[in-house]
Amino acid sequence: MARTKATLGTGVRLSDHLSASLLGRVYPMELIHQVLDEHDARSQRIRSIPAEVTCYYCMALSLYPEAAYEDVFATIVQGLTWQHKKQPATTVTKSSISAARTKLGYAPLQSLHARVCVPLADPLKQPEAFYAGLRLVALDGSNFDIPAEPENIKDFGYPGSRTGHAGYPQAQCAVLVECATHAILGANLGPYRAPEWDICQPLLSRLTPDMLCLADRGFNGYRYWKMACETGPQLLWRCASNRQLPVIKMLDDGSYLSAIYPDAKSRRTRSGEIILRVVEYGLPGLPENQERYRLMTTLLDPMQAPAPELATIYHERWEVESVFDELKTHLVQRRRTLRSKTPDGVRQEFYGWVLMHYAVCWLMHEAASKYRLRQRQLSFTGHIQLFRRAQPRSGAFSPSAAKTAQALV
Repeated sequence: MARTKATLGTGVRLSDHLSASLLGRVYPMELIHQVLDEHDARSQRIRSIPAEVTCYYCMALSLYPEAAYEDVFATIVQGLTWQHKKQPATTVTKSSISAARTKLGYAPLQSLHARVCVPLADPLKQPEAFYAGLRLVALDGSNFDIPAEPENIKDFGYPGSRTGHAGYPQAQCAVLVECATHAILGANLGPYRAPEWDICQPLLSRLTPDMLCLADRGFNGYRYWKMACETGPQLLWRCASNRQLPVIKMLDDGSYLSAIYPDAKSRRTRSGEIILRVVEYGLPGLPENQERYRLMTTLLDPMQAPAPELATIYHERWEVESVFDELKTHLVQRRRTLRSKTPDGVRQEFYGWVLMHYAVCWLMHEAASKYRLRQRQLSFTGHIQLFRRAQPRSGAFSPSAAKTAQALV
């Protein structure tokens, strides 16, 4: 049965759904021009769909997951028209939009994310975002469905199932997240069956010496640990409870110093040795047969980082799960798959999706900072609605009274 063409709804103006001026504050037009020039992707002549408009359009796709391409485009055009005081562009067709997206590619959006999406938390205004002077960030991966088109299947692959394979192919993504603000600082995409570390490894370049990186059990191999350490941050990663970690020295807080090696032979000769600290603990109130947590960290001094504090801090890692929920459930409203039918289109849509998520987090951070609230007190869904409702003429969301921010709690 043919699907009914989706729309933004009746009885509303398209201009009521998106403040392109707000997107313009997070991602200024001048910066987009610079990125497009670097990739030789800027429109060389006047077109019905300039490349910079296509960039904003790719971000807006995740705001209206069930709306027709043409309606989303019209929303962006009205916002940019009011912002830059130009005449509205003529109505364009779906094929014209697809052609504009193909011409743009995904690399400019990937570069824009790398350049603009920086940490948001301030040590004075958001002390909960830091531990021992280190910014708390988390690294993790997830999968999502994409359209079952031949090129997508070839590039990304299917998950297995009892009947052969799942209903849709899947892409695998990895993100580096600032725990307190949920800002995605790094993002990468790859095939479903690629090793998880291969997808995460490019994000190591986003780590800095002032960060404490949290990660789950999939990343604690010697090679992974060494590569992450070489980028300069401190690490606090969970490891398997049955991993052999020799006790070199017991510490006063119950943790101990240990070492890891490239292989068994190196362990005997102690070549390539990396000293680390191990923290083991259980959670009160859980049944006795529940597994204990075991953490590895580069923070070797128990006076600087006591074991109970590290055990508490590690659970900030679960904020990255909330980020995946925001992306998959709240931002795209449980849409089964992304829209794009080609691998480059999937990558482009993915980076537009991540850029839109960062814009919402930026908006929440502005409101929380102004009214001295914890960002977790604010509603992610509520701020998505602000993006959808805001008048483009308003420029950017700026609460006129404390009750405006409180209404989103």
